[in-house]
Amino acid sequence: MELISIVEALLFASQEPLGVPQMCAAVKETAKDILDAAAEPLAESSPPQIPEWVAPLAETTEEQVRAILDELIARYAAEKHAFTLVERANGWRIAARGEYAEWCRALYPGKKVQRLSQPALETLAIVAYRQPITKAGIEAVRGVSVDAMVQQLIDRGLMKIEGRADLPGRPLLYGTTEAFLDHFGVRSLDDMPNASELRRVKLPTAEESTSGSEQPQEHQLSLAPVTPAAAGES
Repeated sequence: MELISIVEALLFASQEPLGVPQMCAAVKETAKDILDAAAEPLAESSPPQIPEWVAPLAETTEEQVRAILDELIARYAAEKHAFTLVERANGWRIAARGEYAEWCRALYPGKKVQRLSQPALETLAIVAYRQPITKAGIEAVRGVSVDAMVQQLIDRGLMKIEGRADLPGRPLLYGTTEAFLDHFGVRSLDDMPNASELRRVKLPTAEESTSGSEQPQEHQLSLAPVTPAAAGES
């Protein structure tokens, strides 16, 4: 039995995404259990014969598992399977390829695709690149009230409350969720397009947005992420 077959079986059997450490631990622990069982003395029978391939599995590394995942992805593509492996924020899973989405959706006729509006996408983009961020910070960039939009995105599980800012009034801080990463098919926030560049772009602050109509500003201040207050201060 090869490691690649075991990893494939783990992914197939799991209902939830599996992380590389989880798969590595499952392989090593099972192999060690088999070896320990064989080492126990048996009074009335001879010790069982352990296949030679079991012992090396007890020393499986995460690097080996990652290499196996890459090999499986390449194999599925070469053999033109309708499925592949995808990595999400909380691990790896087997998933149908994107070109078969319409066909798979027929299995769930009661669930309609909920597309995000342009205002929702704009709000999510601001939060994703500048989180944790206050509602005032979002409104300073968008130039409109975002009360309803923020609540809608929280209800859909794409945004969450991260805590409170260490600012007057202790405003709420908002951030994105794992469902956001899964919805857009990225493993982490660093995988978003132009993540490092857009986080450095200078954006107006809430104060500048309020005073901008009174007199022009000489320069803009960066809307840097606000540090959440410590748990003991809330």
